[in-house]
Formats: sequence, structure tokens, C-alpha cells
Amino acid sequence: MILIDTDVLIDVALDRQPFSGAASELLDRLQTGPRRAFVAWHTLSSFCYLVAPSRGESDVRDFITELTRFVAVAECGTDAIAYAARLDMTDFEDAMQVAAARACGAGFVVTRNTRDFRRSPIPAVTPAEALEALF
Repeated sequence: MILIDTDVLIDVALDRQPFSGAASELLDRLQTGPRRAFVAWHTLSSFCYLVAPSRGESDVRDFITELTRFVAVAECGTDAIAYAARLDMTDFEDAMQVAAARACGAGFVVTRNTRDFRRSPIPAVTPAEALEALF
């Protein structure tokens, strides 16, 4: 199981080069297999907020609808937020990603920003590394 960080989805939706190649391939490959990827609940709201100005609200909602056909939303609550707050990470949003990964049993967080996850108890990998590990 993997948890996909917000930046990976934004790279795909906005075709941010050179990052979108591996990220798009990862999402394409995940569509064809059994459901084994998650996103955090807050990822979807952040994604909408950041991408809607470029792609439009309707297009972003369509993207999220399609995404959730093959990627599940990690179920988190108060315990997950408390766990995130205890983590020794500088970015609380990244700590929330780790808490969501823990809640869904993910083995790693897929992100372009692996450096900010150095202190994470769940390892972070790039989309290219995730492709190698999963496929």
C-alpha cells in the first residue's frame, strides 16, 4: 500500500515538467490493478484549492472523481491528528500525510519532496521509485 502526496497529484493535473512523467505513469499503472493506493482527506481539499484556478472547479472535481475510482481516501480522525502533532517533522501538513499513511497501512509515502520526510517513521519515495518498487 502507498499514500500519494498532494504534490504528485498537482504535478499530473498541471503537467508540471519534468515531474509529471513518472507521476502520470504511476497513476496510470495504479488504475489497472487492485486498489492499493490512498490519499489523505486533506490532500483533496488542498489539491482543489491549488489546481482550480488553472483548470477550473468543474475539471478539478472530475479529476478527483476519476482518481477515487482507483485510489481510496485514508480514514483518519482525531487520533491521526494527535499522532501527526507528536511527530518530529518541520511541516505539519507532511506530518498529516504520514499520519494518513499510518492509518491506511501504507508502506511508504509517494512524494516529490522526499527531503521533508527525512524524520518520518514511514519512508518517502519519489513516483519513479514507487514505480520500481510496485511494478
